[in-house]
Amino acid sequence: MADTSLTIVGAGVVGLAIAARLAARHRGLVLLERNPRHGQETSSRNSEVVHAGIYYPPGSWKARLCVEGSRLVREAAVRHGIPQLRCGKLVVATTEAELPGLDDLFERAAANDVPLRRLTAREIQSLEPQVASVGGLNSPTTGVVSAHGLMDVFLHLALDAGAILKTRARLVSLERRTADWRVEVETPAGPESFTSERVVNAAGLEADAVAALAGIDVEAAGYRQHWCKGSYFATAKRGVVSRLVYPVPGAHSLGIHAILDVSGRLRFGPDVEYLPERVADYTVGDARRAGFGAAVRRMLPGIADADLAPDTSGIRPRLQGPRDGFRDFVIAEESARGFPGLVNLLGIDSPGLTASPAIAAAVERLVA
Repeated sequence: MADTSLTIVGAGVVGLAIAARLAARHRGLVLLERNPRHGQETSSRNSEVVHAGIYYPPGSWKARLCVEGSRLVREAAVRHGIPQLRCGKLVVATTEAELPGLDDLFERAAANDVPLRRLTAREIQSLEPQVASVGGLNSPTTGVVSAHGLMDVFLHLALDAGAILKTRARLVSLERRTADWRVEVETPAGPESFTSERVVNAAGLEADAVAALAGIDVEAAGYRQHWCKGSYFATAKRGVVSRLVYPVPGAHSLGIHAILDVSGRLRFGPDVEYLPERVADYTVGDARRAGFGAAVRRMLPGIADADLAPDTSGIRPRLQGPRDGFRDFVIAEESARGFPGLVNLLGIDSPGLTASPAIAAAVERLVA
């Protein structure tokens, strides 16, 4: 008999959501985290936006789980008192050439059953006087949530249901033996090992490394992740906008957008910077200020470079490279590859925070 029914590798928002959902059904669920605390990487270094689901191809994991996750996150915020801002979002075209992009988004949102409303330039001006546009879309269900608050609630629910969180526990070996998995970790107290009936790989930036550790050829499987850094700049100005404001998205990103946090603080970002090496460098250089300023002024002409200050950054695990098209989340039970009892989650970039409770429900079905 295995030491535990289920082990989850990674205590970011997705791993925590899975633990919260499954701990009551899996005796002695073990949640492994290599950092001193939960949620110290991608999950705490993002925009905290609760996306509505307007950007993703209909039928994709990202579309379905974003729409469902958005509802679940908002409900959890109300139930558990997690700070949130239900402010809505504008997607604005700043030139006539961008208007067809709004049409594409409107059609995609309709296919995903997400409410959107078309707005004229005059209507946008009445809602947000400082925003420049020739037209746009209003997404009333987009908002912001405290990522730390959400993760703390997930952790509390998991621990109350009997889960065991092991921090500073670096996975060094994952091997399938007969009916169970043998899990080995390095901790400050020395090496530890135990057996687990099932393993969920929710390791975020290192999810491809964990899959390889289990024995999967990540190149052949298409599981190799790219580290993509996104930086933010902030302004001390208040009252500039009362909603999130996004440009028409590009081929590889949503573009630098205006984001409010739950306190009303205004930031801009993220940009897109594929990292040549896997080095977790979170510095935001002042040299990026001019590029940010130019991008921001397309939507908000009143923001000067001098109004911007370097803020935070985050690194996202992406399956698509800088020249690739859309890649969906990978959420896969690996029996077909010869690894029964292993569930891999890879490429969980945006909208991973929004989708996290819906990802947990999908994982629950796979490990049942």
